Amino acid sequence: MKRFIGFVKKEFYHIFRDRRSLFILFGMPIAQILLFGFAITNEINNVDIAVLDHSKDATTKEIINKISASKYFSIKQMITHEADITSVFEKGQVKAVLNFENDFSKNLINDHKATIQIVTDATDPNTANTISNYVNAILQQYQLELNKGTTTPYQIVSQTRMVYNPELKSVYMFVPGVMTIILMLVSAMMTSISITKEKELGTMEILLVSPINPFQVIIGKVVPYIFLSVINAIVIVLLSIFIFHMPVQGSLFLLGLESVLFIVSALALGILISTISKTQQTAMMISLMGLMLPVILLSGFIFPISSMPVPLQIISNIIPAKWFIIIIKGIMLKGVGIQYIWKETLILLGMTVFFIALSVKKYKIRLE
Repeated sequence: MKRFIGFVKKEFYHIFRDRRSLFILFGMPIAQILLFGFAITNEINNVDIAVLDHSKDATTKEIINKISASKYFSIKQMITHEADITSVFEKGQVKAVLNFENDFSKNLINDHKATIQIVTDATDPNTANTISNYVNAILQQYQLELNKGTTTPYQIVSQTRMVYNPELKSVYMFVPGVMTIILMLVSAMMTSISITKEKELGTMEILLVSPINPFQVIIGKVVPYIFLSVINAIVIVLLSIFIFHMPVQGSLFLLGLESVLFIVSALALGILISTISKTQQTAMMISLMGLMLPVILLSGFIFPISSMPVPLQIISNIIPAKWFIIIIKGIMLKGVGIQYIWKETLILLGMTVFFIALSVKKYKIRLE
């Protein structure tokens, strides 16, 4: 029995001595519960919306002020023409537009009835529905206050219009997100494990001291996986179109170029993971656990980023998947061109260059 107790004590000492084991045991559960607790929410907060006020009277201003004063919405801009609605949605500046009819206050007084149209970006149907429900709740509250002490009640009628996804098909949201997750995880995992395997066998060191410089070694390892990942992306897009009937409103050529850029970014991230991983097991754990949760929770795939705490919103900016989801939804569902997604494209390109440069630097340090 004493031998057994001594053996158990030894195992405890080994665990406490290994910082990585302690991090897995205590650090990751704490990080995950905080991440899940703050990121997973069906509520909306500070959602950017625009207002098209044809009437511009005291009643519409009062309604706008009530909506703006709530913690749920932030008035991003005031637009003046119906054509501007499409423009602000294509640029991804707002999630909804409130469209007040002409002579809103006059119609409310004379006919006891006025109409407001709630136009929402339904590329994310869950968020679009939630926005519509929240606006209707604020309008109902205002209507109750307006009807206090009146014999003939005033009625504010809301008309909801969902653009880009009028039928609110959930597949329009899930296909771009799932495509992003698959390309991100598979690409990053393939390169990180492949290069770590070379390190385990000792052949990577031979490559690095060969006449080929570290940059050429890394690019040479990545090129085959770019080709294989592109095939993977083509298969996913074809399945999305012919099996799930996902529309592609924009250019297939642009979609292909953006997909290749994202694949290269994911592969570059996989190389970076390989520089800090000594074994294939470690590389796989970092690729799966370190990438899967941020990609799912902080990319805006399922949960709106605007509803998350500010620190998580800042962290989401360094997740390549966030920018690719904006790009792919813009091309497939909105039919936008490069003039609307050039910022996201430049951010992805910058991340790719940074990952590759950092990986090359790490390998050079190892050689020295």
